[in-house]
Amino acid sequence: MDVIPVIYRDDRLIFVEKPTGMIIHRGYDRDPVTVADIVRDKIVGAQVFALHRLDRGTSGVMGFALDSEMAAKMQAALNHCPATEKEYIALVRGPMKEPYDLDHPVPNKPGGERVPARTLFLPVATTGRWSLVKAYPRTGRLHQIRRHLKHLSLPVVGDTKYGKGEVNRLFRQDYALNRLFLHAHRLTFKHPVSRHLIDVESPIDSHLLGVLEKLFGRPLVSEIEMRETGI
Repeated sequence: MDVIPVIYRDDRLIFVEKPTGMIIHRGYDRDPVTVADIVRDKIVGAQVFALHRLDRGTSGVMGFALDSEMAAKMQAALNHCPATEKEYIALVRGPMKEPYDLDHPVPNKPGGERVPARTLFLPVATTGRWSLVKAYPRTGRLHQIRRHLKHLSLPVVGDTKYGKGEVNRLFRQDYALNRLFLHAHRLTFKHPVSRHLIDVESPIDSHLLGVLEKLFGRPLVSEIEMRETGI
């Protein structure tokens, strides 16, 4: 992939739409191309600093700072500022008919000790065995949303690590879904320099909307775009 859409940029920050299947930067995996590579080489032309992490299979809002000082300020804002809100969209197996404010510890690294983790889940729509939900992580632990949904017995469709093989095979066969149905939809934060409230959004793509239309009889665009209050 040569181009990744830019959804916000100023002189010290850039946010892009991360595609599914691509890692942010090299760590345990040694992929030939990463999101950071493309942003650095094809868009910015200089070193960039990832502000947070998204799993390989997760698509959506991904931010980078253009200098290390701004990276430190933004990471503090994303992790500790009350004005920060992260919204994810997930399709899960199982009915979610009421909100869950789940406080359940998870490991913060492979094989690590469990640390506090909290996620608010709100149901968007349910049909039969399937639910579309919004997730608002209050902490940023490894695989937090996926682990928490597994804990609730509501695994994410397409999750090969925490999900159900028969579910994933069904969606590959009947819906041509060969990815994790988890999307980083919106990020709201207070800019560390201007102090303005910045709202960055990555629309859910047409393929995922098509899956929802087949399942629910409509793509649920208005429900996805609806702003939640009091969360």
